[in-house]
Amino acid sequence: MYICRQFLWKSNRHHFSSTPLKRRLTCLPQKDRLFALRQAMATSSPEPVDVFVVPTEDAHQSEYTAECDNRRAWISGFNGSAGCAIITQKKAALFTDGRYFLQASQELDHQQWTLMKQGLPGVPTWQEFLSELPNIKIGIDPSVITIDEAKKLEDKLSQHGSTLVPLTENLVDKIRGDTRPARPTNSIKVHDIQYAGKTHNTKLTELMSYVTAQGCDGTVVTSLDEIAWLLNLRGSDIHCCPVFFAYCVVTPNQTLLYINDNSDGTRLTNLHDHLSLANIQLRDYDQLASDIKNMTGVTKWFIDPHTTNLSIIQGIKDRVQYGTSMIPLSKAIKNTTELASTKMCHYRDGAAVSQHFAWLAHELCTNENKSIREYDAALHLESMRKNHSEYVGLAFDTIAATGPHGAIIHYQPSAIDSAVIDPRQLYLCDSGAQYVDGTTDITRTFLFLGQPSDFQKRAFTRVLQAHIALDQAIFPKKTTGYQLDTIARQPLWRDGLNYRHGTGHGVGAYLNVHEGPHGIGGRISYNDIPLEQNMLVTNEPGYYQDGEFGIRIENVLAVCQASTPYHFDGEYLGFEHLTFVPLGKKLIDIDLLDDNQIQWINDYHQKCRHILEPLLQGDRQTLIWLEDETEPLSK
Repeated sequence: MYICRQFLWKSNRHHFSSTPLKRRLTCLPQKDRLFALRQAMATSSPEPVDVFVVPTEDAHQSEYTAECDNRRAWISGFNGSAGCAIITQKKAALFTDGRYFLQASQELDHQQWTLMKQGLPGVPTWQEFLSELPNIKIGIDPSVITIDEAKKLEDKLSQHGSTLVPLTENLVDKIRGDTRPARPTNSIKVHDIQYAGKTHNTKLTELMSYVTAQGCDGTVVTSLDEIAWLLNLRGSDIHCCPVFFAYCVVTPNQTLLYINDNSDGTRLTNLHDHLSLANIQLRDYDQLASDIKNMTGVTKWFIDPHTTNLSIIQGIKDRVQYGTSMIPLSKAIKNTTELASTKMCHYRDGAAVSQHFAWLAHELCTNENKSIREYDAALHLESMRKNHSEYVGLAFDTIAATGPHGAIIHYQPSAIDSAVIDPRQLYLCDSGAQYVDGTTDITRTFLFLGQPSDFQKRAFTRVLQAHIALDQAIFPKKTTGYQLDTIARQPLWRDGLNYRHGTGHGVGAYLNVHEGPHGIGGRISYNDIPLEQNMLVTNEPGYYQDGEFGIRIENVLAVCQASTPYHFDGEYLGFEHLTFVPLGKKLIDIDLLDDNQIQWINDYHQKCRHILEPLLQGDRQTLIWLEDETEPLSK
């Protein structure tokens, strides 16, 4: 029986004054926001609801959201990138996964909120939790839940007499009122063909051919990274993500881009020539719903229910055919130009990251009284990347974590009071950057002074063995990341160790650092998408000792054709690593390694030297550090 039975929320609906909530309520302190939300639930339209659901996602199902759509964080105080808030008139719960258990436990007000640790025995998902609540009305903004997820939830709720109520207004937005930030309208630039490798005209033609083959004559693209990829455009409306707020409608006769201009009308001016090449017409962002409802030229809309939100189809349900869009897979399989560009971008990034670690090691090891805060280290790393003209920005906020902070999987140092890096404790740094020619993501764990404990060395070496196991994997075509996940975890499992996150995620080409539809991990959806040649995926096993330290080693890999002596059932695939930064030899327990693993480490480090030394000419400090960190291992 689920632990939610401990406080089964059979809420007696509270009746409040029918007076509309005042806009002034939106300046509420954190502790009063739930009270205001419950008032709004009691008077919501089209009917009052017993429960209100606040997912993380926005109307485009973005993993990271702009401040105007940061509803779950605003109502709960939890700022992680994954989770869902469930609020009734009596209780409030925050559901999140193992990456955020520690962070959520620190950020939630436990007098108001219950933390539900999804993935632990007996803990349901938020959907399972709701399906156990009988005879209630569950409200949700239809723009923040996909068609597929809504259908699954409605089916489960109906078994217990409950119903899902799509509301006419997001209740969190209602109580935020005028204090809710405006939707960003930052500048947009053309992603040059020298990096894109395929014109937007060609991509639109391929998309329409696919839609026509499904028996349809129109489609709506809603995911922001899909629109950016499709039209060869990049923006900055969401922090660290090179995307812009828009919808795109594609029919045989026209392509419509629903997007807002900025206040002075200059945002879209420089895009005129690029858009006119593909006969793309502009519409107001908020005009989409009415347009597709009244568009007479489309008899059947092709809609991907896994990515499109419920509000899109409310006016066209009788003219919809559901199916999987071609865009996510096309975007995930990099063309030869994208792959070549991203390789060069990773080489430069490896040089910048090496410069940072060399500086950090020098500063911390030559002067033990030197105080470098985690936040200052993150700024220095960014400054090294900024030295390259191709640099655009961070791919995500840098995780610079000393000692126990490393156990917080998605830790982010504060600009105000971040900790001073202790050179005698493990230091974990996970960072990435956006360049015009690619997106990077790398994690390294170092100990700058003193000696690691036997357990720290053993745990680090097991993580390294897990990393090597996946890097060296050879597998037949049609193999999924779900199947490969256990290969990486085996070295850790042998010691009874594990990690509560995926082993790898897809990576964009100057796009989102987390890119589907593929990945490597225990998530069952990863079993739906086989890995294919020219996909990018991270390799990032780890281990986290709560309150003490964290270990993670991460490279970006490209799926490539493997050379095998035989070809039973066809060709085989493997990986090529694109990330080149030394691994941190001080933490390696060489006695745990076999000859093959030692050879892999030595080969990798020699490749680091070969690639990085030409990029570091004149930087004596980094060259010395690189030479020391890549000295061959031997038993």
